[in-house]
Amino acid sequence: MHHNPIIIENLTYAYPDGTQALSKINLAIEAGERVALIGANGSGKSTLQLHLNGIILPQSGRIKIGKWWVDADNLRDIRNFVGLVFQNPDNQLFMPTVWDDVAFGPKNCGCQDEELVQRVQQAMMMVDIDPERYGARNTENLSGGEKKRIAIAGVLAMKPQVLVLDEPSAQLDPRSRRQLIELLKSLSLTQLVATHDLDMALELCDRTVVLSQGQIVYDGATEKIMSNPDFLLQHSLESPLSYSRPYCLVKDFLIN
Repeated sequence: MHHNPIIIENLTYAYPDGTQALSKINLAIEAGERVALIGANGSGKSTLQLHLNGIILPQSGRIKIGKWWVDADNLRDIRNFVGLVFQNPDNQLFMPTVWDDVAFGPKNCGCQDEELVQRVQQAMMMVDIDPERYGARNTENLSGGEKKRIAIAGVLAMKPQVLVLDEPSAQLDPRSRRQLIELLKSLSLTQLVATHDLDMALELCDRTVVLSQGQIVYDGATEKIMSNPDFLLQHSLESPLSYSRPYCLVKDFLIN
């Protein structure tokens, strides 16, 4: 395992219309780290994530994923190394059955027979979806939480070393959200989690990176940033509920 599965140096990116999406981003993420990526809409989170498996290639600056520089020649290796889980599982699930969906990636890479079955079963068990019960079902009839876990299983079946998740808790009810957090905690992969759900970030990630207008304005301990409502507000972010004032007052009252 490489010490730094993600290294980003001076990454700058502007869209064709001239919109500056990212400006001089420097970031190194260590193996096994779970890092939250937060920022208001339009701060550059999605653009940054799409660079991590080469959907967008760097215009200036460079990115190393595992042992590969992100460029057109290395895309296959990079996409095996980094699993991207989109915000809306419907963008990721399109096969007739759950089994086919989870098997899609490995099959595409030439994995077959016994190994394929094993990979699919293993990935489904990891996300707590029973292959026997769910394998033959159509994903359209499943709940949001189940779809999300199956989308993650499809990525895990590729055996990536890094998981990049975009708003993983969006549209989930409290129970599904709880299951998702426990699932992400249980995976020993390096994770970069872009989220508006700051309570989840606080529970899941020791380190948080804040993007604002295409620049990193904070990179450090999650605890520290979440307890700074003024800074969060300045970058159009709401404090997590667990740090909101009434709760703190109650806490002080209980402590004193």
